[in-house]
Amino acid sequence: MTHHAYIYDAVRTPRSKGKKDGSLYEVKPIDLGAGLLNGLQARHDLDTSYVDDVVMGCVGPVGEQGSDVAKMIVQNAGWHESVAGVQLDRFCASGLEAVNIAAQKIASGWEDLVVAGGIECMSRVPMGSNGGAMAGDAAFQLKTGFVPQGIGADVIANLDGYSREDVDAFALASQQRAAFARDNGYFDRSVLPVLDKNGLTILAKDDFIKPDTSMEGLGKLKASFEAMGGYGFDDIILRKYNTLDKVTHVHTPGNSSGIVDGASAVLIGSEKAGKDLGLTPRGRIVSTAVLSTCPIIMLAGPAPAAKKALEKAGLKASDIDLWEINEAFASVALRYMKELGISHEITNVNGGSIAMGHPLGATGGMLVSIMLDELERRGLKRAMLSLCVGGGMGISTIIERI
Repeated sequence: MTHHAYIYDAVRTPRSKGKKDGSLYEVKPIDLGAGLLNGLQARHDLDTSYVDDVVMGCVGPVGEQGSDVAKMIVQNAGWHESVAGVQLDRFCASGLEAVNIAAQKIASGWEDLVVAGGIECMSRVPMGSNGGAMAGDAAFQLKTGFVPQGIGADVIANLDGYSREDVDAFALASQQRAAFARDNGYFDRSVLPVLDKNGLTILAKDDFIKPDTSMEGLGKLKASFEAMGGYGFDDIILRKYNTLDKVTHVHTPGNSSGIVDGASAVLIGSEKAGKDLGLTPRGRIVSTAVLSTCPIIMLAGPAPAAKKALEKAGLKASDIDLWEINEAFASVALRYMKELGISHEITNVNGGSIAMGHPLGATGGMLVSIMLDELERRGLKRAMLSLCVGGGMGISTIIERI
């Protein structure tokens, strides 16, 4: 029982600074998410009673984002009472995991139309609010050799030979590409403005991007994780990676992903759903993959996951036209390109989370809209989407334009 999982649409909000002075701070999570559902409904004159489920990633499912925020968003949007909703948390992969689960639901034939994506209002529910053993249980940390992600990113740079200048240069390219894409309308099809209750626009475009970024400015920023490493975390990681004499800390706020607010929603369905509702598919999910690698360095999973997705699809790297790796840290993206033997010319062509920010639970769904739009704009066929994930996991998804 295998059916194609078609992408009928993919939308997102603009991204904005995830602090109290950010443009989206005034917007509750359930309102930010409901805005996207209402946008999808309006764009397609969608009979919402046809939707089987809404699957949303959320990495901080507490407080305003708690208690199955996906179902609360469905109700807040005024969708038909038959529509179910579920929240999931696979750390930074949550949004793409939601997309993959939706695709699996459709492929199984047991459901016909699912909305997938994610929500993260980091200005209202700060990162780490949900606690957990990874960063909060000292006994677990000692047992597993926990090291904060940023130090793992620094170690990847050290192991692979990336200098501070290398990671800063990648960050500069991210800013330049994102600013160019935004200013030339590359995101306009998928970015839905966030409106207030009076229909007035709160935010229409990504405003976290810093187009005036320079190598000189990036070079003045202090390493974010050096002090933390001095608390003993450097020693923990050096026992595992003992070919290094020391950890040289190269990541800063300028070459790491930004903390932002945002939401995403992808409309995924069967061929039957398209015929019943008069929807034209824009793409399809070809294959998905998830796995885990070293939980201490934590960030090495994206390329192995991409290779697994290729194998599942019976494809080679040369069959992929565009690649998108979430820019959690610059070294993660640099290693991804190195391990897969791909060029920066076809990777993160419109910048990434270093420039636009990383709204944890929503980012994976956002990558779908960005890459689907870009495949259509360039007339290309396939894209690979990948993210590094806490605990050493990696996730990848291949999408194909129709």
